[in-house]
Amino acid sequence: MKKIIALILTLAAVFSLAACGSSSTPAAATEAPAAADAAEAPAAAEPVEITVGATAVPHAEILEQVKDALAEEGYTLNIVIYDDYVLPNQALAEGTLDANYFQHIPYLDQFNEEKGTHLVNAGGIHYEPFGIYPGTKDSLDDLEDGDSIAVPNDTTNEARALLLLQDNGIITLKDGAGLNATVKDIAENPHNVEIVELEAAQVARVTGETAYVVLNGNYALEAGFSVGKDALAYEKSDSEAAKTYVNVIAVKEGNENSDKIKALVDVLKSDEIKDFINEKYDGAVIPFDDSADTEEVDAEEADSKDETKDDAAEENAETTEAAEDAE
Repeated sequence: MKKIIALILTLAAVFSLAACGSSSTPAAATEAPAAADAAEAPAAAEPVEITVGATAVPHAEILEQVKDALAEEGYTLNIVIYDDYVLPNQALAEGTLDANYFQHIPYLDQFNEEKGTHLVNAGGIHYEPFGIYPGTKDSLDDLEDGDSIAVPNDTTNEARALLLLQDNGIITLKDGAGLNATVKDIAENPHNVEIVELEAAQVARVTGETAYVVLNGNYALEAGFSVGKDALAYEKSDSEAAKTYVNVIAVKEGNENSDKIKALVDVLKSDEIKDFINEKYDGAVIPFDDSADTEEVDAEEADSKDETKDDAAEENAETTEAAEDAE
């Protein structure tokens, strides 16, 4: 009898251990895959913000068109609109903006020189032809002695306006005045026109007070002017001004090669944005194509190589002649 009881107790212990083993193993197996899944699932990356200052037309409008393309690359574009040319550069220098988009290179260089800032061009995007527009008169043929013409008063844009007036026979500037020309550089003024110097944003507002106004492309657009339909004269798209006055993405020196700035410039120079600019602005804004510059550089390098080869050939010829003379 004692043997039977001992056998029953032994069998009970075996079943108990087996039951404990089977209940613990599935639990461990269930928990392990969950932990592995948690380790394999990466956290979603936060979009990188790009804050760009711009004047409303056309710059901010163009920037609006690249938001989706940048979002696909993991960037969120924030646009801060300014209505003057000083504040967006100050904000960029202070670091509250990643970039700005409103100015051409001569103005950027002038600002750096005057303010001691270190802002650089990260990429040329478009060119806006400078134009002479109607004020109280709607034809340059109607120009009379003593008429007034309003121009921007900042150094580079005033020079550009004066050069355009010179190109149309209204004034003559002193030799060499060029991109630094001011009213003091007017050598001849046969009609004794009065040059009214105003802050760039104010020029379009005096069309009812001056015979003509000379406008930057963006302010002409804001005033409702069309280059093709309204300008009495304007810079041509194939002129040197297209290269000199290309509107650029400006950044603090050292940031021009950052990933987000490169991404911004690339989408702004895409074919889609070029098509948008051409269709929307009808010649008032022209996409800047720097391939022509590249071709010129390549041509210059080729010429330089040819000259080097010619010089080397001449030296070899001279060496050969000297050797023959020595013999």
